[in-house]
Amino acid sequence: MAKRFLRWEWLLVALIVVMSVVNTRLSPFFLEPTNLLRASSDFMEIGIMMLPMVFIIITGNIDLSVASTLGLSASLLGYLHNAGWNIWLAAAMALLAGALCGLLNGALIARLGLPSLVVTLGTFSFYRGLAYALLGDQAARGYPEAFTLIGQGRLPGTRVPYALLLFIVLAVIFTLVLRGTRFGRYLYAIGNNEAASRYSGVPVRRIKLMIYTLSGLMSALAGMVLAARFGSTRPDIGSGLELTVITITVLGGVSIAGGVGTMVGASLSLLLIGITRFGMGLMNLQGQVQGIAIGALLILSILLPQVGGWLAKRHVWGRATLLPVGAALLVAVAFGWFFFWSRGLMLAAQ
Repeated sequence: MAKRFLRWEWLLVALIVVMSVVNTRLSPFFLEPTNLLRASSDFMEIGIMMLPMVFIIITGNIDLSVASTLGLSASLLGYLHNAGWNIWLAAAMALLAGALCGLLNGALIARLGLPSLVVTLGTFSFYRGLAYALLGDQAARGYPEAFTLIGQGRLPGTRVPYALLLFIVLAVIFTLVLRGTRFGRYLYAIGNNEAASRYSGVPVRRIKLMIYTLSGLMSALAGMVLAARFGSTRPDIGSGLELTVITITVLGGVSIAGGVGTMVGASLSLLLIGITRFGMGLMNLQGQVQGIAIGALLILSILLPQVGGWLAKRHVWGRATLLPVGAALLVAVAFGWFFFWSRGLMLAAQ
């Protein structure tokens, strides 16, 4: 029983509680249900892209092109809508385009054996360039209300956004696939030892092709949600979100080396990042300051397990005790210092 409470997920739960208490003390508007639910809508497209990213990183790979795939799919949607296409047919074509983008990534990585970092770094620029080729410096507008409800609407009689409901349904599906299917076990096997998995009969190439195609499809779906929420599409839509998606995934305990991680941890990480940014937004902190906090979280999430493993090998302290306690202390101190330092900057500027 004790080992369960030493898992990374429980550290995230503790951080969520700490951040909620800090935000509540700093702003009386933090705990208002309407504000919390409205803020959740701002992160659902990130969460949708995060789900297949967990699969990809567990296998020891990465996808840097998710935000560019989002931008290309959303731009294609806007382009076709401006050309007079039915919005739902245009959305279907955009989803297909996203899947094809992922399929191209997967084919280059799985079939040709190219490094995922190099391939997706190239398609990161390529897909964004295609988005600009479609819309130029113009924005597509005038989406029908039935479409914008995906990003702006609420469940009838409630304050729950449709986008939040969509993410929850997808998160449950992805969690069940990862934890309860042979496909999920194959993902962990590939991440732990790809060569051994291949010799054991695991269809490594086919699985890589599938997860990258799925990533492209989910990125396109995130593009639909984001375009619906904004009510318009520009070719730079979603720029920079790929780093946030990777940060959330790794902070959730998914090892960048592969073979380790859970969907629950990634979802808790999404919640932590969400309430952190929401709290800083209520304090009117600039986006650059928020970026510092998120970047520090990413560094800590990668550094702490490495330090814990290094000390455990040298018998400095038991890893089971060192990692959670040390991580909790360091992160708590870092967060406390950062929040009060940034708040002081804000008050000084006023």
